[in-house]
Amino acid sequence: MATTRAGGQAMLAITVHHNDVELALRLLKRQLQKSGLLRELRRRRQYEKPSERRRRQKREGIRNTRKRARLAHG
Repeated sequence: MATTRAGGQAMLAITVHHNDVELALRLLKRQLQKSGLLRELRRRRQYEKPSERRRRQKREGIRNTRKRARLAHG
C-alpha cells in the first residue's frame, strides 16, 4: 500500500497482520524493488561523473524503450 506525502511523493507502507513479520518483509522488499528505490540508493552511494550519468541515462532510455515496445506488442 503506497500513501502520498505532501510533496506528491509516494511513501511505502506495509501493514503487519497476525504478527507475520516475514510476509511483511517480503512485501516491503517487493515494493522497494518495484519503486526503484534500492537501485537509486545503490547508485547514490558514490559520486557519478557527468559522462557516466549520460551513459547510464542513455542505457536506461534504451531499456525503457525496449520494455515499452515489448509490453505494447505482447
